[in-house]
Amino acid sequence: MKNRPYPYYDIPDVDTLRGLIRYGEENGGKHTIFYTGRQNDEPVSFIEAGKKIRVVGSFLLGHGYTGRSIALLGENSTEWCLSYFGITNSGNVAVPLDKELPQEELAELVRHCDCAAIFYSEKFRKTIDYFDSLGDALPAIAHYPLAELDACIAEGERLLAQGSTAFDDARVGADTLACIVYTSGTSGKSKGVMLTHGNLASDVVATCKCVTARNTQIFLPMNHTFSWASAMFAAFLYSVDAHISSNMKRVVKDLNRNHPQNISAVPLMVEMLHKGIWQNARNQGREGDLKRALFFSRALMKVGIDLRKPLFKLVHQSLGGNLEMIICGGAALDEKLQRELFDMGINVINGYGITECSPVVAVNRNNYFRFGSVGRPLPCNRVMIHDSDENGIGEIYVAGSNVMKGYYKDPEATAEAFDGEWFKTGDYGRLDKDGFLYITGRKKNLIILANGKNISPEELEQKLGRIEYVKEVAVYEEDKDITAEFYLDEEQFPDAKERLDEDVKRFNCKMPASKNIHRVKLRKIPFEKTTTMKIKRYLLNAKTTSGTKWEG
Repeated sequence: MKNRPYPYYDIPDVDTLRGLIRYGEENGGKHTIFYTGRQNDEPVSFIEAGKKIRVVGSFLLGHGYTGRSIALLGENSTEWCLSYFGITNSGNVAVPLDKELPQEELAELVRHCDCAAIFYSEKFRKTIDYFDSLGDALPAIAHYPLAELDACIAEGERLLAQGSTAFDDARVGADTLACIVYTSGTSGKSKGVMLTHGNLASDVVATCKCVTARNTQIFLPMNHTFSWASAMFAAFLYSVDAHISSNMKRVVKDLNRNHPQNISAVPLMVEMLHKGIWQNARNQGREGDLKRALFFSRALMKVGIDLRKPLFKLVHQSLGGNLEMIICGGAALDEKLQRELFDMGINVINGYGITECSPVVAVNRNNYFRFGSVGRPLPCNRVMIHDSDENGIGEIYVAGSNVMKGYYKDPEATAEAFDGEWFKTGDYGRLDKDGFLYITGRKKNLIILANGKNISPEELEQKLGRIEYVKEVAVYEEDKDITAEFYLDEEQFPDAKERLDEDVKRFNCKMPASKNIHRVKLRKIPFEKTTTMKIKRYLLNAKTTSGTKWEG
């Protein structure tokens, strides 16, 4: 396949989420957009979605909510989507809450954002009861069960039938605050990112101009902005259906039920799919066949012959039959894994984003990409490498229409996050001569050696993660030693512990001395993660870490 610049796709320049919904109604019509596949759950068309969003917004305005913070707490669902758009398109402010957070943290976020109401799923009834038990410690919060959204819709319909024009009259512009998103907290502290309609609309428009896609499956939690730009918002611009999964553990099952052309995923999900492909091959005695097919596929692709679909028919069938593309972001992705999936006929479109930038900053294009890169910057923003070293590596700065308004009720943190017009991402990277961005690590994760040399743990984790029996690995500094903490697949590889010693020594021999692993820890349980499957690094090197220790 020839790797060349791809022209921007014919995507309209909407500047609000209202414009996004209108475009979807006009172009998607009666075609399905949202569907969960739950028992007794009916698919929702673009026109129906637009009507229900208007009705939910009318309901909220009828209850006196104008410019108020309204929280969302629940698993992925059609009701979650409709409530989100009803809140934002009525001029109110959506506050999507991370359902994995403990009640105490959720209560603090609800208090911090001055929450006036909350839409919640039945699973979180006890959390709502907990909020009520706090009395005056929290603001008065109205409760709306997502399972009873039809009642809100019925009331909104009555208001419209009585001549209410509140929704149409509500002023919603590019500068209107759309949501407050609390960061996922890998470092232990969440901040409320304020994103406007213009921020979100410009980002999804730019993303869809650079990447084209068809029907999708939403696995990522909807409280995270990545699932918005890559699926929930994008579906309205692409005019395609978006199947909704309420549980990431159902990935393979939902792929085979809905047969999507693409999914959005964080690297850990991609790694799980990749390891699953090889594990299935081993279990069926086809590992050698898979290796030979990869060799043959690469040879044919070099001369312009693409037989990946028939060569890897069984792989594609196991993933629903139609999966062509995985839009990936959120953390470092192993280039070797990316190349291997491409050779099997699944293009991993890697990108880079951060919540403060709505969130996508850069992305590879369908037919213009670099393995190992996160692509070129979107047309809605500019990227600068600040204070770069001799290798061109420095902190990534971003300026553009997708950059946040600031942190809610935290002017000091907002001021600290900017250098003039440039947002300081805290991520390190470099740009090549063609403008492709490469991420080298997170500033706050860097291991600084006594000689002043900076070591990126992400680089070491990526390479150590290639060991076949390694399920998860985290690298950090402990007592001035570079430490690697492993969670091993001892079920499939009973001798994993015995092999690790030699494999780490072999790894060290291939790496510069400054990047050698000096200490190894073993875990009995997986790392604690955020809802986007990123390891909570502030919990690393804790005294409570389980497992045994090996010094080398």
